[in-house]
Amino acid sequence: MIKISSVCKKYGKHTILDNISINIHPGECVGIIGANGSGKTTLLSIIAGFLKPESGSISIDNKKLSFSSDILRGYISYVPQENPLMEELSALDNLRLWYTGASLNLEEELDHGILKLLGINDFLNKRVSRLSGGMKKRLSIGIALADNPSLLIMDEPSAALDLECKKQIRDYIRDFTHNGGSVLLVSHDEPELSICDRLFLLKDSSLTKTSKITIH
Repeated sequence: MIKISSVCKKYGKHTILDNISINIHPGECVGIIGANGSGKTTLLSIIAGFLKPESGSISIDNKKLSFSSDILRGYISYVPQENPLMEELSALDNLRLWYTGASLNLEEELDHGILKLLGINDFLNKRVSRLSGGMKKRLSIGIALADNPSLLIMDEPSAALDLECKKQIRDYIRDFTHNGGSVLLVSHDEPELSICDRLFLLKDSSLTKTSKITIH
């Protein structure tokens, strides 16, 4: 289990996150909704170890860790909303950059693993700049999974994708959690949020459990 406890974050005198706590269990998909500017991406960045909070802690399987991307690597991977890929390189070269020294073997994953499931073989030798938005998103997910994380964090994973690509992302999330992985996602997409086991609303710097997908 991944336990985030009492996270606080300020920018100057403005409190973005106030005493945020959440537990994420194996095989669970947890969704976070909230208005633009409510602090959702800030929270994801802290959990992924890319941003330091003023206070708070994270523990994984009862082991307390620091909010550091180096320390959390192998436990948590992050698929940001913005494309993190190197556009001038092929999909294969992007994969090679991330799978060198990683937990998973690139050739094995392309042959019968995660990357094959994501359909990346279909555009493996194409330059990233020529890929569709859906292809880039699938490649970004494949890269995030190189270290076989326990938790996959996704920020608006299906934003600006067509209906078929959105369905592919939802199917992959279901498969990942079915195999024991955990997913934490921020989304405005109702079909995507409908596959979440639990849903939380981030509003006025606080995180509360909700059953309503509508965002005010």
